[in-house]
Amino acid sequence: MKIKIVLALLFAFILSGCVGTPDSDGWRSAQKDEFLKILDTDKYLSICNQQALYAKVKQSRNSQLMSRLLLAYTKNLANGCIVNGTGEYKQTVSSSNIKMQLKAGQSIEKILKPYVPEYRQFNELIAKYRLTNDLKSKRKIRLNIERIKVLKPGLGKTYALVNIPEYIIRVIENDKVSIKMKVVVGKKNHMTPIFSADLKYITLNPTWNVPDSIARHEIIPKALKNPAYLKSHRLVMRKDYSLDSPALSFNPELARKYVGGEGYVPFKFIEVPSNRNALGRVKFIFPNHHSVYMHDTPAKRLFKRKKRAFSHGCVRLHRPKDMLEFVSKNYTAHDYADVTAKYNSRKTHYLKITKRLPVHTAYLTTYVNDCGELLSFDDPYGYDKSQKLNF
Repeated sequence: MKIKIVLALLFAFILSGCVGTPDSDGWRSAQKDEFLKILDTDKYLSICNQQALYAKVKQSRNSQLMSRLLLAYTKNLANGCIVNGTGEYKQTVSSSNIKMQLKAGQSIEKILKPYVPEYRQFNELIAKYRLTNDLKSKRKIRLNIERIKVLKPGLGKTYALVNIPEYIIRVIENDKVSIKMKVVVGKKNHMTPIFSADLKYITLNPTWNVPDSIARHEIIPKALKNPAYLKSHRLVMRKDYSLDSPALSFNPELARKYVGGEGYVPFKFIEVPSNRNALGRVKFIFPNHHSVYMHDTPAKRLFKRKKRAFSHGCVRLHRPKDMLEFVSKNYTAHDYADVTAKYNSRKTHYLKITKRLPVHTAYLTTYVNDCGELLSFDDPYGYDKSQKLNF
């Protein structure tokens, strides 16, 4: 019995690459075999721009060349193979750390694991990519595989995902879709950015704090043409974004100084809560430097359109009350009857999120649905045309 245990442990060590003496570059024979096996199928589609180096490594098994390729492969896996990609997450890959891991006898899979996307679309799109022979379709799928690589690390199994080209949001819990609905996203000159942030709170019956850019280019010009514009659109003026701050009167002479251009405006427009408020009756806040959030909208007719890029960058929800019910029941400490009462009060209330729910925006023009079908979407921001693979 003891002999069997010893043999089993020895076999496990051999498989993990932890036996044998490392060479001067830290490589063991088992690690080289493992890496070459990964490269043979390009398991994570990350050879990309290193085909010439791979050919040399395959022929020579030279340790220095193999170290260079492992570093390049890891960087391509961590940060994608698009020259002019979108997104704000760039992972640091340390050559010294990789060398230390090699010398410690870690397997190549263990070294690569922190950079392998958790999002299940990664593996599903790779499978579709391998089965596709049409070059145009193959390039489109590959662009989306690279975009998934640069989604924020630690996506996890529970999150909300806004897929911009699909005009859809899904809340995914333990890899299963719990709620799904149509959205309106930013128009081409006000693109919804690609980023991630945690949902922090919900605002019921919100005010709309008009950004200075919209004030300069839309609100002030309209108010100068029509003295009744502010009142008819339920807009009040304050020194700052607080209804408790002193009320201001619209001064045409002062306002003209802030028509067009960019920069700070020393007075603020606030739209008071109502059914016709630009944000509707509820908004979902995940703080970020883009000032983007999800919200209700009075413009329900836009959800009948197939292409729904109409906002200034924020995400408008087709069924905001369904999202409110789902999130308040599962991610707040509030009883839904209490939430409904607050909602019906027409007064502004805030609900704190008590359980983590990351919100991710992504730009995926291909997507594998729950039935295993490859869906393809239009390219509203032109990224499929403008983005170039580095190989």
